[in-house]
Amino acid sequence: MNNLIRDFQTYLTAERNVSEHTRLAYIADLEEFEEFLQENKGDIVTAEMETIRSYLGCLFRRKLKKVTVNRKMSSLRAFYKYLIRSGKAKNNPAAMVQTAKTEKYMPNFLSVDEMFELLKDRNNGAWSDLRNRAMLELFYSSGLRLSELAGLNVTDLDFKQALVKVRGKGRKERIVPVGEPASNALQKYLANTAEVRKTTDDVFKNPLFLNARGKRITVRSIARIVDEVTKKSGIGRKISPHALRHTFATHLLNAGADLRSIQELLGHESLSTTQKYTAVNINRMMEIYDKAHPRAKK
Repeated sequence: MNNLIRDFQTYLTAERNVSEHTRLAYIADLEEFEEFLQENKGDIVTAEMETIRSYLGCLFRRKLKKVTVNRKMSSLRAFYKYLIRSGKAKNNPAAMVQTAKTEKYMPNFLSVDEMFELLKDRNNGAWSDLRNRAMLELFYSSGLRLSELAGLNVTDLDFKQALVKVRGKGRKERIVPVGEPASNALQKYLANTAEVRKTTDDVFKNPLFLNARGKRITVRSIARIVDEVTKKSGIGRKISPHALRHTFATHLLNAGADLRSIQELLGHESLSTTQKYTAVNINRMMEIYDKAHPRAKK
């Protein structure tokens, strides 16, 4: 790995506090770009706009999805922005290169009935069942990102005020309410993991959600658990942890919450990111109208 890419990787982890998934994607994109430069006898520091355009053309010839190409370009922009900031490059050759317009992404979410089916008590007596239930309840109660949920510590919970402290993107912290069902599930889970926590070597950090070895559970394991519980629920479709976050936001909007409040709860920097839920709401409204109104169809 190029030393500059290695330094950027450290920066992503230590300063930007990005998720493991994001960090791996950035580094993979940059290593791929470095291979392209080596094949074309280019240099990563002195690369110019034409070099980036040539690389962009190469990506499109591989018939990659537009969203994938745009992500790779975003990785390059972030990398060169870091190089300029650290005095290792003079300009950002990727900054002015236009990328392809992508189709608007419509969030996948569950109906209220589907969500309640997912949250049904399927406890077989094991503490891991209590953990899984607590994780799902907290996803739906507070709209957390997958990485945020995995990174929670026991000390982040305030049961008295029904709040949880969340460390989001870029190390930004926010305080989010925790509903009563989630709070009850969490307290029951914690009460049944006292013995497990005595054996963990991660006592100082005191992770909230543990794996079978008593260590902090990984995002990959949480995604697998959500997939397994979804299959058992009989919903009949694949649901990702992020879909639970979308469900939280969509249900709030349908219940009358304003976009600004939802923006704060989700930890979105821009209101435009939150506005996609308005589109979901309008689409749902039109679907109901088309099915119910006698004059909706010609």
